[in-house]
Parts: sequence; C-alpha cells; structure tokens
Amino acid sequence: MDLLNNRSSVSEFVLVGLSTSQETQILFFAIFFLVYVAIIVGNLLIVISVIVDNHLHSPMYFFLANLSFFDLCLSSAATPKVISDFLRKHKTISWWGCMTQMFFMHFFGGGEMSLLIAMAVDRYVAICKPLHYKTIMSHRVLTGFLLLSWVIGLIHTTSQMVFTVGLPFCGPNVLDSFFCDLPLVIKLACTDTYILELLVIVNSGLLSLICFILLLISYVVMLVTIWKHSSSASSKALSTLSAHITVVTLFFGPAIFIYAFSFNSYSVDKFLSVFYSIITPLLNPIIYTLRNQEMKAAIKRLSNHHIGSWLTP
Repeated sequence: MDLLNNRSSVSEFVLVGLSTSQETQILFFAIFFLVYVAIIVGNLLIVISVIVDNHLHSPMYFFLANLSFFDLCLSSAATPKVISDFLRKHKTISWWGCMTQMFFMHFFGGGEMSLLIAMAVDRYVAICKPLHYKTIMSHRVLTGFLLLSWVIGLIHTTSQMVFTVGLPFCGPNVLDSFFCDLPLVIKLACTDTYILELLVIVNSGLLSLICFILLLISYVVMLVTIWKHSSSASSKALSTLSAHITVVTLFFGPAIFIYAFSFNSYSVDKFLSVFYSIITPLLNPIIYTLRNQEMKAAIKRLSNHHIGSWLTP
C-alpha cells in the first residue's frame, strides 16, 4: 500500500452520477431500489425453485440456477452503492473500493459469459444429439462447466486488474459514471495506458464479440435442426431456445459496445452501463420464467407450499 501511495496522490474517485437534479436523483433512488429488490427476489426464486423442486433437477435448470446466481452477484457488485449515492450530494468511492468494485464486476461478468456458452452447449446436445444427451451432459460434465466458469471469470478479471491496480493516479479523479467502470478509470491514470487499453479491448470487447458470434452460429445450427422437425417437443425446444437467444443478446450486446469501443473519443454511454449492470439481471429471470412452463409451474408449487405452511396452524 505504501508503494501505491508513493506513486498515486488519488485516494478516492468522484462519481458524476446520472443526474445533478435532486428531484431526479430521488426518483432514480426509488426506481433503482425497486429494480434491485426485483432482481434479488426474481433470481433467488429461480435458484430456490431449482434446488427444492425435483422436476427441475436437470442440466438445463442447473445452468439456469447458476446463471441467476451470477446475475444476483453481478448486480450486487455496484448497485447497492449506486442506490445509496442517489441520496448523497457528493458521490465518492475510495481507491480500494473502486478497484474492488471493478474486480467483482468483471469476475462475475466473465463467469456469466462462460456460463452462457455452457448453456448453449447444453441446448446443442439436447437438440442435435438427444439420444446421447444424458450420457454427454453427466453430473461430472456439469460440475466441470461450472468450475470452468468460475476459473475463467477469475482469469478474466485478474488479467486486467493486476495492471490497473499498479497505475499511478495523480488527478483529476472525476469519473463521468455512476460506478467505477474500467475504461473510464484507466483514462484517469497519469501514465501511458495504450497497452492496457488494448488488453481491455481484447479481453472484454473482442472476446465478447467473438463469443457472441460463435453463440449465434450455434443457435442458427440448432434452429435449422428444430425446423426439420414438426412436433410438440420441437415447439418446446424453440421456445426455450428463443429465451436463450434473447438473454445472450441482452448480455453481450451492451458489453460489446461498452468495452470494444470504450477508448474512442466519445464517452461510454451511461444507458448501456445501466442496461448491462442492472436491467439485464432483472430481465433474465423474467424471460426464462415467462417462456418456460416448467419453471412457472415450479414457482407456483413453491409459492403454494409456503402459503399453505403459513396458513396451517
């Protein structure tokens, strides 16, 4: 820590936020608070349903429960601080707080990216190799995919943060955002950051773009396979697949624009940052529950069970 203090005179960062109007900030506080509560309730409901309902003990719902957990963690990395800042006139975050926030956002973001790929593999095997599905998607394979997601998330964030932590910050220390965003923080460093900027573009932006393209190709292959069949099972697979495609687009779309083009002359769009960190974790459970009859039935059984237990003396 002493070494960092010798190289940097900045001990905290000032966040511009989403608005300077007190009335607007109070409105944002109410909206973000309600959205965050909905994120917690929606994602926890999916996780609990998958754990306690025997009908959902399958690879697809195993991945879905873990995706909800990642969404919950991703939104919790910054949202509570964002909500509390709406009630503050001066929005600041400590140097270590900023670094910690970025570490966990990229950790869970990278893990979720890997998990979405695993979910695509699961759907590919289920649709294109249905007879071998149970053999291929064994418990060992599922555990391996999950552990790999955590490892990739750790590698993804560490490879960027290990260089960011060592940057000297001499001022200014104002971030035109409502949370610590890696490209904006790097721009404030009082040294040449060209190599680190390229690393972020490749590690976050280009990697997201490549994964998104590969996922789209795999989904096209699956859609072609589904269209060759005309059965109720194909209709169910198409409904599930459309939910996956929607979630993948919502996750990778903003991430690509934020990190692939973040070091251009224009600033990062705050709307995309809000969408990526808050709206997507809210929409994911809604999309999966609305498009999945089994999940809706499981949530209904869970709700009826608890309501019945409360009413029974």
